[in-house]
Amino acid sequence: MAEHSERITITDIDIPFVRLVMIFIKWSLAAIPAAIIVSFIISFLMMLFAGIFGGMGMMFGGGGFHLP
Repeated sequence: MAEHSERITITDIDIPFVRLVMIFIKWSLAAIPAAIIVSFIISFLMMLFAGIFGGMGMMFGGGGFHLP
């Protein structure tokens, strides 16, 4: 069976303005929970790194914050 491939170039897509606005609104509403989930993941990783490496300054002679 011979494979025949063609190259196709799309030059124009006709989407009505109202439909395009609705697509952007749906994407922006979908991005809110995604941003919340990503921020939880990043904060968990930062807490993990702070727990692992947080005492390194004390271990190497740093005393942390000193108040006068």
